Amino acid sequence: MSTTAHVAIIQEPPAVLDLAEGVRRAAEHITAAARDGARLIAFPETWLTGYPAWIFGLAGWDDAEARRWYAALLRECPTADSAELDPIREAAARAGATVVLGMNERAERHSGTVYNSLLTIGAQGETLGVHRKLTPTHTERIVWAPSPDAAGLRAYDTEFGRLGGMICWEHWQPLIRQAMHSQGEQIHVAAWPDMTEAHLVASRSYAFEGRCFVLAAPQFLRAEDVPERVRDAYRAGVGPDTPETGLWFVGGSAVAGPDGAWVTEPLFGAPGIVHAEIDVEQTLAYKHDLDVAGHYARPDVFNLTVDRRPRATVSWIEGSADDAASAADHPTA
Repeated sequence: MSTTAHVAIIQEPPAVLDLAEGVRRAAEHITAAARDGARLIAFPETWLTGYPAWIFGLAGWDDAEARRWYAALLRECPTADSAELDPIREAAARAGATVVLGMNERAERHSGTVYNSLLTIGAQGETLGVHRKLTPTHTERIVWAPSPDAAGLRAYDTEFGRLGGMICWEHWQPLIRQAMHSQGEQIHVAAWPDMTEAHLVASRSYAFEGRCFVLAAPQFLRAEDVPERVRDAYRAGVGPDTPETGLWFVGGSAVAGPDGAWVTEPLFGAPGIVHAEIDVEQTLAYKHDLDVAGHYARPDVFNLTVDRRPRATVSWIEGSADDAASAADHPTA
C-alpha cells in the first residue's frame, strides 16, 4: 500500500432538484479530477440533488409550499443501490478512484423518507458503504430522517489507508467522533453545506484530534444555479441578507493535515476542483504523542458502545401453502 495519495474535492455547483443532470455532472467531475491524478474524490453534503436550504424559511406547520418542495425533492432522490447512479459508479471504475458522494437518499424505492447520506464507492465501482446522518440539525429534521442505525458509521480499507466520513454538525458530537477515531481513520471526509468559521475550526480540530487528513467539502452555489421556480424559497432559507443574484454558497474546500494545519488553504468564491498530495504515513507519526483511541485513551475509566445492528420499522413473517393447509387441519380451539 502506497503511503502517498492524490486527493481532490469537487467544488462545483450541484444540479438542484435534478437527479439526471446531477449524475451526469458527478461523472464528468470524477473524470476531470482523475485526469489530473486524483484517486480519492470527495463531494459536499447532499451535493447530489442539492442542499434543500428552503427548509429554513418554510418551517411553519401545514405549509403547502414546503410540502410542494419536499415532494419535488423526493421525486429526484435515488436509493443508494439505484441503477440511476450507475454512471457515477462507472466513472469511478474507469478512473480507478474512490469516491465519497454526499446525496439525498430515498430510504426505499417507494418510500416517502429521505436521508442525508454519504455514499462511498470503491475504485472498481462497488459500494463500500452508506453513512446516513445520525441527527439532522434544527429544521433539517423537516426534510431528513435521522439514520435508523449506526450501520454506516465505518472506516473502510482503501489502497491509500483507512477512509471515513461524517456530515456537518456530526463533527460537534464527541461520541460520534470517538467512534470514528477508534477505527483508525487516516483520511476523513468532512461534508458541509457551507464553510463558516465554525466549520473551518471543526475540520481542523477533527484532523488534529484524530491525527488524520481531513477533506473539508462545502457547497459552491450561485443564484442562477437554483431553478427559478424554487429560487425565492431557497434564497429565503439561505438567510435574510442573501442577495438576489451572485454567490449564495461560497465554497471553502480545503485539506487539513494531522497536525491541524492546512495542507491546501480554503478556496472561496470560485468553482473548481481542489487537489492535494498527502503522505498518509504522517497519520502514524503524529500519533506518537496523541492517539485518542489508543495510548491516550482510558478504557479503565471510560467506555463507549456503538450499536450497528440494522433496524427496520416492520418485520415480515411469511407463510406458505403448506402452513395454511396445516392450520386448516389443526384449527385452534
